Amino acid sequence: MSDAPDLSPDDASGAAPFTPVSEVGEFGLIDRMHAVLGDAASARDLIAGIGDDAAVYRVGSAGSEGPRRVHVVTTDAMVEGVHFDRTYVPLRALGWKAIATNVSDVAAMNARPRFATVALGLPNNLSVEGAEALYTGIGQACERYGLAIVGGDVTASARLTITVTVIGEADEEAVVYRRGAQPGDLLCVTGDLGSAAAGLQVLLQGKEAMKESTEGDGAAASQPDLVEFAYVVERQLMPQARMDRVEAWAEAGVRPTSLIDVSDGLASEVHHLSQAGTVGAVIDGGLLPVHVQTALTAQRYDQRPEAFVLYGGEDYELLFTIPQEEASKLTADTYAVVGQVVEPDEGVVLRLPDGNRVPLRAGGYKHY
Repeated sequence: MSDAPDLSPDDASGAAPFTPVSEVGEFGLIDRMHAVLGDAASARDLIAGIGDDAAVYRVGSAGSEGPRRVHVVTTDAMVEGVHFDRTYVPLRALGWKAIATNVSDVAAMNARPRFATVALGLPNNLSVEGAEALYTGIGQACERYGLAIVGGDVTASARLTITVTVIGEADEEAVVYRRGAQPGDLLCVTGDLGSAAAGLQVLLQGKEAMKESTEGDGAAASQPDLVEFAYVVERQLMPQARMDRVEAWAEAGVRPTSLIDVSDGLASEVHHLSQAGTVGAVIDGGLLPVHVQTALTAQRYDQRPEAFVLYGGEDYELLFTIPQEEASKLTADTYAVVGQVVEPDEGVVLRLPDGNRVPLRAGGYKHY
């Protein structure tokens, strides 16, 4: 029997079917690709593959009596015009963000980053000096998180693209997955939420103001004060992966029961934990941690800060669950309780300040 690939038409009529990706969505597409891969998505030493913040596989032990060690691997791509706009994103900040967002996925497995590769697609309108600025940010983030760049690729591209793979490591028993939450656990986050979305709002407003000023087609939009909103702008341009919290948990002898980073908004991430652990969740609307600049940004642009928190994304804080008795081991100012894990039949709901509960839809950034 030949090992050659099957190049026959995809259906009996000879015409390939066409289903728009928007019909199944990003996660639906991932599920279908996983099914197509079959055994190619599994291996003897693979502990966690497609479906968590990062893949986890065994690499050996520290000795006959030592714990088994694992690698934690994640890859993320950033595409100009989809994930960033060079008209208001400095290249140094872009390089930082490309590393930090991947490190955040490693942190979301309760592991530590070690090595990274970077693949660049460079358009003709990016200079050597621009590439150096990009790599300045990459280098600064690597220094901050203890990473070494060990390889990559450079190719021509119609638009700037940055694809980063980060390899982390941990003891096998230390790794935390999205699954594992138990009814009664507290739902917690490591910092304030919604600030990155607020920062994006400020930057977009600034771009629009510059466009109207340049075109001169009437009264220009009000230019936002970047000093007044410096905190939220920085949270959008140069997010911080919360390795400090991972290190603090280790020092306190605490291991969350489930863990995920907040890249797509709190509502989406709570649903991920709920589905992975087959549990319900109650988010308390009165406990959402909102920075004063996030609230002021929402007020300035006639939006609700809760929308930034629940559906904004790109905060790269950590959402975790923990038993109430374990929470007392943590320093109070290193986390905020935003709700509680409940039985699965209660669903995922938002408790309003008046006590009423409403279903919390899974929303946030969508690629399709």
